[in-house]
Amino acid sequence: MGARHVHGARRLLEAALEGPTEDDLVRAARAVVAELGSPERLLPLVAELAAGAGDPYGCALLSYRHVLGFDKLLLIDGGPRHRLRAHVWHPGAGAREDIHNHRSPLASSVVRGALGMELFDPVEEADGGGGQTAARYRESLTGAGGDWLLEPAGRARLRLAQSAVYAAGSGYALPSYALHRAWCASPDVTVTLFLETGAGRRRYTDVFTGPAEPARAVAKEPLDVADYLAELAALAGLIG
Repeated sequence: MGARHVHGARRLLEAALEGPTEDDLVRAARAVVAELGSPERLLPLVAELAAGAGDPYGCALLSYRHVLGFDKLLLIDGGPRHRLRAHVWHPGAGAREDIHNHRSPLASSVVRGALGMELFDPVEEADGGGGQTAARYRESLTGAGGDWLLEPAGRARLRLAQSAVYAAGSGYALPSYALHRAWCASPDVTVTLFLETGAGRRRYTDVFTGPAEPARAVAKEPLDVADYLAELAALAGLIG
């Protein structure tokens, strides 16, 4: 089975994601995800993967509907260094993420539709208040399946710093600590190519929502291989 595009994407990821600082890595991730998200690169890559190239069993185990409200399909698993995913966002009022940050720097390219994005800053008492109050959780992974564990960590005030809509062909990159939330800003499905780097990985992320609840674990439900390949075939149809 041919895997020319899979091997090419792996080589690009290995060569590009270098840099001594997090800012360097953010810039590198933005450049490489923009290149891999172009139609001439992404469609043949997804088509090869849908035909069984790469590691369909391993990628299926790490593909699921994310707790923050979108379908998450792992395309290339670079181990602790990076993971390249396709995110499929569905329209609707209930599909907006909670405000959160990440364990490591990230970059995303909008392939189809439009993605809304808000950035937030924490508000300290010395800043005079304002903003919105939210329950804060520490989200970490637990158990053999890497389920999400949400543990209450007090309350916080957050101020909206920026709001934008990214159309197909555009994208963004963020450092690990950036507080944000995203949603499908299109009347139809939105597809993004998402690159998670491995540098400076933290043990947990911060998630802000409300009202406060006790600690709870949310189980991941990974796809089986047949469903994973079917989702990739459907993805190829969306971006073709």
